[in-house]
Amino acid sequence: MQRQLSVKHLLGIKNLTAEDIELIFETAEEFKDVINRPIKKVPSLRDITIANVFFENSTRTKLSFELAEKRLSADVINFSSSGSSVKKGETLLDTVNNILAMKVDMVVMRHSSPGAPHFLSRHIEANIVNAGDGTHEHPTQALLDTFSIREKLGDIAGKKVVIVGDILHSRVALSNIFALQKMGAEVMVCGPITLLPKYISSLGVKVELDVRKALAWCDVANVLRIQLERQQIKYFPSLREYSLYYGINKKMLDGLDKEITVLHPGPINRGVELSSDVADSDQAIILDQVENGVAIRMAVLYLLASVSS
Repeated sequence: MQRQLSVKHLLGIKNLTAEDIELIFETAEEFKDVINRPIKKVPSLRDITIANVFFENSTRTKLSFELAEKRLSADVINFSSSGSSVKKGETLLDTVNNILAMKVDMVVMRHSSPGAPHFLSRHIEANIVNAGDGTHEHPTQALLDTFSIREKLGDIAGKKVVIVGDILHSRVALSNIFALQKMGAEVMVCGPITLLPKYISSLGVKVELDVRKALAWCDVANVLRIQLERQQIKYFPSLREYSLYYGINKKMLDGLDKEITVLHPGPINRGVELSSDVADSDQAIILDQVENGVAIRMAVLYLLASVSS
């Protein structure tokens, strides 16, 4: 009997078991072999139609999903809310139902409202993949981050991972915390106190305000982008000051008594979160994350398509 995911939708890491994550990783490893061979397509989802419904701007995630879908031979519909009937007042449910009337089997959705994919999952039959909902979760990013760490270090269990930066506005941070903890890692968050949610310690993570102490503690640093577009008020005096206290440069890494691995979900604000000599160094696995993102998303789409309704 074929192993299956325990969920019909990928709404968040919180809903997955460690076994689900392991199955996704095993499947992604097989698909990574596929995308590195001369003929990069497989007919796995030939009869499946997938709608990419993005109510929020995205370049990396949307491209990665679209490439994953095409590698699996799925039929792809792209929907963007700019220039659509959403601007005329159409509701989220009406928009998606109109797309589903075109006989769509799966919806990949990004939305600015936390919980939007969860709401849809209760009202429509198609499988839903959350490509980021507000400041809540971004499950495929956490899966590709965790997969990339495992690929680099051989295992996740027992590793110390610090997430640095704008934790308050980040959907990546929450999903990463859940994924890393489920796979047995120790997790720390580090950033200005104004960018740390009040509830953060209740998630079982360590909290550190000094980035140098955090780097000395960790095996892996996952450095987040400063989300200026989601900040309605000023949380720190200036980008220059943030960079001075929380930016990571090569001199800091060279001063450690060990070599740590650096991740960044992109896009990088060079000279703010990371200096260029760190972003382009052998310690950074940022381009590996991009490649792994396609394999992980292929695995998620393939496994969800095989889950019976």
